[in-house]
Amino acid sequence: MAPQREWLEQDFYKDLGVASDASADEIKKAYRKLARELHPDANPGDAAAEARFKRVSEAHSVLGDPAKRKEYDETRRAFAGGAFRGNGGAGGFPGGYTRTTDFGNGGFDVSDLFGGGGAGGADIGDLFGGLFNRSPRSSSRPKRGNDLEAETTLGFRDAARGTTVSLSLTSPSPCTTCHGSGAKPGTSPRVCPTCNGAGVVSRNQGHFGFSEPCSDCQGTGSKIDEPCPDCSGNGVTVRTRTINVRIPVGVEDGQRIRLAGQGEAGLRGAPSGDLYVTVHVGDDKVFTRSGNDLKVELPVSFGEIMLGATVSVPTLDGTVGLKIPPNTADGRTLRVRGRGVPKRSGGAGDLLVTVKVAVPSSLGPDALAKLREYADAERADGFRPREGWGDQ
Repeated sequence: MAPQREWLEQDFYKDLGVASDASADEIKKAYRKLARELHPDANPGDAAAEARFKRVSEAHSVLGDPAKRKEYDETRRAFAGGAFRGNGGAGGFPGGYTRTTDFGNGGFDVSDLFGGGGAGGADIGDLFGGLFNRSPRSSSRPKRGNDLEAETTLGFRDAARGTTVSLSLTSPSPCTTCHGSGAKPGTSPRVCPTCNGAGVVSRNQGHFGFSEPCSDCQGTGSKIDEPCPDCSGNGVTVRTRTINVRIPVGVEDGQRIRLAGQGEAGLRGAPSGDLYVTVHVGDDKVFTRSGNDLKVELPVSFGEIMLGATVSVPTLDGTVGLKIPPNTADGRTLRVRGRGVPKRSGGAGDLLVTVKVAVPSSLGPDALAKLREYADAERADGFRPREGWGDQ
């Protein structure tokens, strides 16, 4: 997004309550905190909170984007440093900005002004071409809507299998009365006669020619004679809407899902921003996850791991039979291929089953007698579980 003229009068850092050298994480945390506090759902009917919510969203849309933030900082630094002064007098640049460089002493190079080496490291040519849209081929169209962020929490198994969730959002959306055009129903915007729909007008200043946003249509290229009564001609109203979000299989905790065009609506039919949904995944009583593999601990008896057995093991979609070989060591992990987390590319990870010997809390007389017989037989066979253990 090209920088806007209004940037010179807006302090986005102040809107978010952060320092101008704040890190990206600090800006993100400040925005999320303010967005929660000022959200229209939390302040129904509070016009001041709604207006502040919009300012905070706009500030984040600029400062949250490294490229936009750099351009914003350079723009404000250039003008705050006195590269141009507004006096509105003759001989000044269009828009009320006057050159402060002396043309008469032979020390001025036009390339310095329009090529690079501007104040604060900014390219002044870029500032004029972007900030005031003064390229003859450019036009100032209604800006794209801001991006939105939302969060949702899923159960472990829903996240692994994929699901669809409904999100309720209160945000600027296309006006349902005029369908985003900004014109009263039954009427349509007309081409601006001053700029012929270009959104910019040309102006000569001495040896230089400039283009700037058309003041008659505010750079939109069109005029609305009868504004929509519900949105006052903006094409946008704040309303609550429900969005169904398809969560893909195998989504992981903290993953962000982008929904193109589901963010804030742009003014007068300009493209909407995007919606970014951060997914939080809860824990499961049975499974843990390692990439696309599922991990589970399987309780078994001593007899099952010594004699071998076939047992039932849970999966995401039912159970599967697992053969435990005789003399399996406690803690051994057995692999069941293709029964893990589904992959978006097809197939699935594996199910990793770790066997753990379950010790009974008590034994009956018959079991105790048999166990003593077994212990005697074990010693007779020469089994020494701690033989060599602890030797130095």
